[in-house]
Amino acid sequence: MWKSVLVVSLCVMVLAACSSNTTSVKPSESPEKTTPAATTVDTKSTETKKEISISAFDRGSVPTEEGSYESNRWTKWINENSPATVKWIPVDRGQAQQKLSTLIASGSAPDLIWEYDRNYIAQLANQGAIQPIDSYIEQYSTTLKKYLEEHPQLKSAMTINGKMYAVTSERSIESIANNGMWIRQDWLDKLQLKAPTTVEELIEVAKKFKDEDPDGNGQKDTVPIVFNGNAVQIMRAFFFTNENQWYLEDGQMKYGRTLDRFTDSLAFQKSLFDQGLIDKEYITDSNFQRARQLWTTGKAGIYFGNWSMDNEMRDLKANVPDAKFTPLESVASKNGKNGLYQELPSNVLVAFNSNMDKDRIETAVKFLDWMLEKGWMSMKFGEENVHYKLVDGKVPQRLDSDKYRQEVAYANEYAILSQWNTKPEWIPIMAAQDALSQEIALAKSKALEVALKNEYRRDIAFSPDLPEVSQLIATFAPIATQIEVKVVTGGNALSPEEGMKQVREEWKRLGGENVEKLAQEWYEKNKEFLQLKK
Repeated sequence: MWKSVLVVSLCVMVLAACSSNTTSVKPSESPEKTTPAATTVDTKSTETKKEISISAFDRGSVPTEEGSYESNRWTKWINENSPATVKWIPVDRGQAQQKLSTLIASGSAPDLIWEYDRNYIAQLANQGAIQPIDSYIEQYSTTLKKYLEEHPQLKSAMTINGKMYAVTSERSIESIANNGMWIRQDWLDKLQLKAPTTVEELIEVAKKFKDEDPDGNGQKDTVPIVFNGNAVQIMRAFFFTNENQWYLEDGQMKYGRTLDRFTDSLAFQKSLFDQGLIDKEYITDSNFQRARQLWTTGKAGIYFGNWSMDNEMRDLKANVPDAKFTPLESVASKNGKNGLYQELPSNVLVAFNSNMDKDRIETAVKFLDWMLEKGWMSMKFGEENVHYKLVDGKVPQRLDSDKYRQEVAYANEYAILSQWNTKPEWIPIMAAQDALSQEIALAKSKALEVALKNEYRRDIAFSPDLPEVSQLIATFAPIATQIEVKVVTGGNALSPEEGMKQVREEWKRLGGENVEKLAQEWYEKNKEFLQLKK
């Protein structure tokens, strides 16, 4: 039984591969009673608004007091201030693609479907589940149309088979960085250790965190390394590989999961598991709550997660006031020093359901215009002079961290288009000015710089959007995952080298060589289109 759970959990967790003039709802009002602050609503216009539906990732972050993802102060505010009445369709973040595909198959998918994964959007385009939208943007849009003209670097992400199948906005630098590693600086100081710079040093530091009682309670009860869903990308990046990326090896397209370097990453992960340097109960920790608890209660020394982890740091300080934490730079392997995993410039990709009629299409485009022009500001920061104030007319400074965490943090899920960008030096200005908030903000400012310090290897802008490729990978991925699970957790039953031999045999059996040939032809045809700015 546990092996079955193990395979599923590892699939998800470790081997899978996130304008200031806007008016907002008064946070003092309950979700049932919300009315926009200082906003005049045209009653006639409100009555004639068309309804559209939009998917939303359910991350389990809406406080009970605030309502649900479907109905809360911000969904009501959107409906009162935007040119549409929006019905939000939550899908569990960990199973978003499966849930969306099920909704599509049953004919009950939302009008606007969005995902970060371009391969998934391409799959929907090839299936006919979504439709080209070039003419709709041209005909109905103002703000978005102009924005896309001013950001030509986004074109490749939105274009599939020569047509625009999705719209997107540019990621802010904090979203591009995304991943981060943290280490307990006070533990390093107590054990007279330096921050690790190589994978070998990382293992040695982890061993000392396990064996030398860094929390000083006289017991061997510390866990060296814990992580959230970003761990796989962080560990793979040490070895210049990622199971979901294609790489150019001597000019030839190769899938990351079949490279020699991937063997090294499995060996590293297995070493951590075998030596007890990661919490072995992570196998059933599908939502990473145990990992979070170990960190926030002061029992973990290294966190593979995000560069920005406000709540985790705040809760750690509440439980262990003397704890000190610092961001950890990517560590080098025998392949050299890669950057921490970094995202592409495009943010979420918003696609239009093929079943939408003309009226809903026009409404959806105008809604996206509104969100990009001004709606996103309230979704990200809340109400001016209640949740934030503007410093120098441009930097939103949080007024109360607890109030923001309770009333606003979850609303960012609705900002499917945004023009926000930041700078590392803004982070302390944006944070609340109490001592703890400033301590965390200064650490985050440093962490963002660290996360962007080293270039992350990504050879092409996106993976081949060919149905043969997506079909093969969909079949291959769970098979490869099962083999990799045996390598990591099976002791001496299957070595990394033997496991990779099996993985490659499965790749070949399923038609991998032909897919590589198709991928190469696709690359040669689209080479200029796929270049990344360096």
